[in-house]
Amino acid sequence: MADPKREELKVGSKRAVLVGVLPPERRDERERAFDEMTGLIETADAEVVGTLLQVRDKPNPATYIGSGKVAELKQLIEQTDAELIAFDANLSPAQGKAIEDETGTVVVDRSEVILDIFATHARSYEARLQVELAQLLYMRPRLTRMWTHLERIEGGIGSGRGPGEKQLETDRRLVDRRIAELKRKLKNVEKRRERTVAGRRDHMTVSLVGYTNAGKSTLMNALTGADVYIADQLFATLDTRTRKWTLPNWGDVLLSDTVGFISNLPHHLVASFRSTLAEARHADLLLHVVDASHPDVEKHIKTVNSVLNDIGVDSEHPLLVFNKIDNVSDRATVDILRAKHTEGITVSAVQRTGLEKLETAVAERLGDGYLDAEIETSVGNGRLFAWLAEHADVTDREYTDSRVTLSCRLPRKLAAAIDEEGTTVTLLNGHGEL
Repeated sequence: MADPKREELKVGSKRAVLVGVLPPERRDERERAFDEMTGLIETADAEVVGTLLQVRDKPNPATYIGSGKVAELKQLIEQTDAELIAFDANLSPAQGKAIEDETGTVVVDRSEVILDIFATHARSYEARLQVELAQLLYMRPRLTRMWTHLERIEGGIGSGRGPGEKQLETDRRLVDRRIAELKRKLKNVEKRRERTVAGRRDHMTVSLVGYTNAGKSTLMNALTGADVYIADQLFATLDTRTRKWTLPNWGDVLLSDTVGFISNLPHHLVASFRSTLAEARHADLLLHVVDASHPDVEKHIKTVNSVLNDIGVDSEHPLLVFNKIDNVSDRATVDILRAKHTEGITVSAVQRTGLEKLETAVAERLGDGYLDAEIETSVGNGRLFAWLAEHADVTDREYTDSRVTLSCRLPRKLAAAIDEEGTTVTLLNGHGEL
C-alpha cells in the first residue's frame, strides 16, 4: 500500500520547516530569503516553525543541501516538532526521497506547495481539471517515492516481481490513462474558450496580468464596479473573469482578470492553464499590474514577462500599472519607478487614485489599434452600413451614382473582416488596399 504519511499529506494545518539555498552573490538577500515561501506556506494554511538557509555555489545533487546541513535539519525538526519540510526550490524525486530517508519527515518542494494551493482554490470545472492534470504530471515520476513496500528483486526481467512493484506499474498505467483523459477534456474546454474569445472580436479587449497578489482583482473592481473576490493572499483566484469597462470618451471594452504568476511557477501548471490564459494571448492590450510597494518589484516584472513569453504573448508592449502606491513609504521609490518605466501609470486601486490617468492611457493605446480607411461599396449595401454603424466611426459619405465612398475609423483587427464582392477598402495611412 502507499505510504500513509503521503496519502494523508495536505500542506495545511502542518508545522513546517523551510529550507533553501542561496548562491554567494545573493547572500545580502538572506533576511528576506523566505518571505515569499512563507507567504505560500501560510496561504496553504500551514505554520512556519523554523527555517534553515545555506549559502553555497550550487545545490548538492544528492540532498540539495550538504550533509552538515542535513544534520542541522534533523536537530531543527526535533526542536520544533515539525511535521513537514518545505524546500524553497524544485527538488528531483531522488533528492526528495533522500531527505525523507535521512530525516524521517515528509518533504515537499516549492512546486508541491503551489499545487496544493491551486487544488484548494480551484472552483470551476476547468480549474479543477487543470490542477489535477498538473498534479498528476508532477506526481508520475515520483510514484516510487510514494511506495514504501516495494520488494527489491534480483534477477532482472522475467523473474517474479513483488506485489509492490506490480502495483507501481498498475499505478503508472492508471495515472497515464487519467492524464490522457484530462488532456482530452481540457482540449474540449480550450476549444470552447477559444470560440468564446473569438466571439468577442467585435469588442476591444483588455487583460490584466501580473505577479500574484499585485492587486489585479482590486483594480478590476475599481475600474468596472465588479464584485470580484478579493483576499490578501497568494493565488486567491484562479478563474478568468471578464467584465464590461466603460472608458470615458471612448466606449465599452471588455476587461479580463487572469491568474497571477510567481517565480519558479511549476511548468506543468503553466501548460495546464494555457486555455485560461487565452484571454491574455488574444487581448488587444495587456495591463501588467505591479505591486509598487514590494521590494522585489523589478524581479516580479521580469518573472511575469518570462511567463508571458512562455505562453506565446508579446511581453514588450503591455502597459505597466504600478499599483499599491499608497503602501510605498519612501516617495523616492515611486520616482525611481517612473524614471525607469516612463510609460508606466501609478495608481492605488484601494484609494481609487490615478484611475482617470490610467483610463486615458488605455484609450490612447487602444486608439493605436485603429485605422483610417475609405470604403467604397453599393448604396444598397445595408448590411455593411449596419456593421459599420456598430463597429466604426463613419466621418464622411460621398455618393456617385449607385456607389458610395465612406471615410471611417475602425479597429485594425476588424478591417480584414470586410471582404465582400463589389466592396473596396483603401487604407489612408499609406499601406494600400487590404
